[in-house]
Amino acid sequence: MEEISEIVQVPMEDEQNIFGQFDSHIKKLERQLQVSIADRNGEVRISGSKAHVNKAKAIIRELTEFSMRGNIIQEQNVDYAIAMSMEENDDVLLEIDKDCICHTVSGKPVKAKTLGQKQYVDAIRDNMIVFGLGPAGTGKTYLAMAMAITAFKDQEVERIILTRPAIEAGEKLGFLPGDLQSKVDPYLRPLYDALHQIMGAETFMKNMEKGLIEVAPLAYMRGRTLDNAYIILDEAQNTTPAQMKMFLTRIGFGSKVMITGDASQKDLAPGVASGLDVALKVLHNIEGIAFCKMTSRDVVRHPLVQKIVKAYEDYESNPRNRLVDYSVNKGSERNKRRGKGTGYGKKQ
Repeated sequence: MEEISEIVQVPMEDEQNIFGQFDSHIKKLERQLQVSIADRNGEVRISGSKAHVNKAKAIIRELTEFSMRGNIIQEQNVDYAIAMSMEENDDVLLEIDKDCICHTVSGKPVKAKTLGQKQYVDAIRDNMIVFGLGPAGTGKTYLAMAMAITAFKDQEVERIILTRPAIEAGEKLGFLPGDLQSKVDPYLRPLYDALHQIMGAETFMKNMEKGLIEVAPLAYMRGRTLDNAYIILDEAQNTTPAQMKMFLTRIGFGSKVMITGDASQKDLAPGVASGLDVALKVLHNIEGIAFCKMTSRDVVRHPLVQKIVKAYEDYESNPRNRLVDYSVNKGSERNKRRGKGTGYGKKQ
């Protein structure tokens, strides 16, 4: 195999950003592409097989331009650039970086970080109802929230309505203390977190007091008609078919709806159908409704989360593997088969 060397010019002020802490980004490039990379005063020499050197060269140039635009290069950016290069899809980072949705209260730009996220954002712009599907960490809720806040600030809608079913994640929490708002707040915390980060806690509270931003459990949506609003239904995999139908029929004129969910993380009781699964089958041919499915490749949390999601996807896609359902009380089932009661009192 032919061995070659190529030199790429990198501005001195961008070197640290491109190379990463302790040269972590460059070391990852060396491992993944099986090349050797050395820096000499702004000249980066890449050595290895011709095909791999050309890929590494293209990636370093892409990261250089990405850095020169003022972006902080993270491990996820390097991983994604390498993955796209393997598919002969270069300069993806630069393409998706052009579209800035909004800025957080601290001034940080909110942008799509993968092609899947970019397609999701474009679908929200072009459709009245969008289903954002995918595993944890793909930015489904956060990007939907950013789009809603942007539309609200631009006066495209009069209010933002955020809702999700109040279901515990595999645990029975019992009765929670406080008034009604205090009882439902724990279930809606992820929505509050995104609002605080993008809008700021003070602005959020002012708009919430005016009724311009509403965060409520899904059960509160019955009987309402929601006009001129951005409506986000989060954790839609935990809705029943009846709840999903109820929610979708609340939509009024001038509204946009984002429905986000991860079909692999249902907290419904065993045997209960998911409203999200039913909606995908019922609505897939209706114009004006878009379905965006993201995968482990679109995970933008810690790289280890991406590996965890990918491992579960591979495991669950194998028909020989069946995840154990721990939601059923095995002792109770055994007692039922024996015809015994499960209570602690004496049998009457």
